[in-house]
Amino acid sequence: MTFLTIGHRGVMGVEPENTLRSFVRAERSGMDVIALDLQLSKDGVLVVLHDAEVDRTTDGSGAVADLTLAALRELDAGQGERVPVFEEVLDAVRTPLQVSVQDAPAGRALAELILRRDLGARVEVASFHDEVLAETSRLLPGVRSTLYADLRIVHGRSVEDRALAVGANTVALGIRDLTLDTVEAVHAAGLKVTGWTVNTLQQLRVARALELDGASTDFPEIRSTGRFIA
Repeated sequence: MTFLTIGHRGVMGVEPENTLRSFVRAERSGMDVIALDLQLSKDGVLVVLHDAEVDRTTDGSGAVADLTLAALRELDAGQGERVPVFEEVLDAVRTPLQVSVQDAPAGRALAELILRRDLGARVEVASFHDEVLAETSRLLPGVRSTLYADLRIVHGRSVEDRALAVGANTVALGIRDLTLDTVEAVHAAGLKVTGWTVNTLQQLRVARALELDGASTDFPEIRSTGRFIA
């Protein structure tokens, strides 16, 4: 069984998260997939940031939606790195990308870009929000997508039913919440399941024992270590 190692925001355990520096290191470390997050700037540009505000990951403050691209580019995102535009990432690395969006406007902008640049084979869309993935499936029939879910939050339906309803191919769940029953139920529905975030050897052993299809990690070492775990 192929086990995918997903670089979480690049390799954010050793490099500034969601920066070109982090993505390039993830690629050089042999990550199978690089996961990143997109937000829309005030002037409608897809920029690579996880939070709705810039306070945690840059030397600036305020909401991303209130800042133009020019203003965002003035910020230090760590070790002198700048907030990347998504298209810069596409040019900087060749590794497949798992791109997370958390609202409909960003999802629509991403869908337009995927269509314009014919990125369907390279970009997978991910979200915690069912409605975002449902619209993605409508705009991009056949695009690969991942539903991120927290099993501690009850939605009244199983996670596999939610994923199937929005056209997702994969379910991503917190490694601490996963059980063999959950993994088997997701697999029985014809879906893949990955775990987040796997940062220790013990967590990697759990991921392997549960027969996950992959795991996201903050550290490049997990990629090399994982090759020796049955």
